[in-house]
Amino acid sequence: MSDASAPEATACAVAIEPATRADLPAIVAILARETLFGVRDSADPADFPAYERAFDDIAADPRATLYVARLDGRVVGTFQLVFFRALLRHGTLLAHAEAVQVDPDVRGKGVGAAMMDFAIAEARRRGAGSLQLASNKLRADAHRFYERAGFEKRLDGFKIDLAGH
Repeated sequence: MSDASAPEATACAVAIEPATRADLPAIVAILARETLFGVRDSADPADFPAYERAFDDIAADPRATLYVARLDGRVVGTFQLVFFRALLRHGTLLAHAEAVQVDPDVRGKGVGAAMMDFAIAEARRRGAGSLQLASNKLRADAHRFYERAGFEKRLDGFKIDLAGH
């Protein structure tokens, strides 16, 4: 999942590190607070086994790492990095950041910047040719943040919800 030579990111006491199973309740609580598109995640203990299964699958995949951002020891952000090879660009390794979330109570305190700085450094360290992420078109604040972090808005994405199709 990760190794000891991975970059360590700190910005205003923000530490980025691989998530552990003990971090799962805090991660899920952050995900559950995102309701811009309706309720998609839940901190209800009855739903927790699904998150545990997903965590175990991610932890078992050498191409993926789930990270947490800690501020004064408390989990205040999360994201997942996934690496995959493509035939494009002579078979380059690509990195994708997924499920980037910061606790709304600490937004604007450098947590997101520390997470993205870490993700960029880790993608470079692992030899990726690019790092991409997707963000819903309605998230204008997030888009401004990603542009400030150095990302270029150059893709149009398409998605199909397979659960309802």
